[in-house]
Amino acid sequence: MFVVVRSVFWLTVAYMVIKPGVDLPDASALSAQALAAGTKVVAEQVVNIECDSFQCVGGKAVIAAALQASPSAGFPMHETPAISPVPFPRPRPDWAG
Repeated sequence: MFVVVRSVFWLTVAYMVIKPGVDLPDASALSAQALAAGTKVVAEQVVNIECDSFQCVGGKAVIAAALQASPSAGFPMHETPAISPVPFPRPRPDWAG
């Protein structure tokens, strides 16, 4: 019986926190902002590194190239039309039954 009471309590708390009709933030916009902020912090830290050797300068150049914005990959997989790798057989003629 205690399990049922505990379950009802936590379901009620969850319902009060996550009410129907509440607007949730856009996940893609939020992740884009987080990625931009993280990239900015890393770029600032790389710029602050003092270099006195060729290897250090080369490493900074590689990191700067890796931090550049990559182009969009296009449509997600579920939005692209499915292309069958195997052709469908021709329809059966009417005279064959």
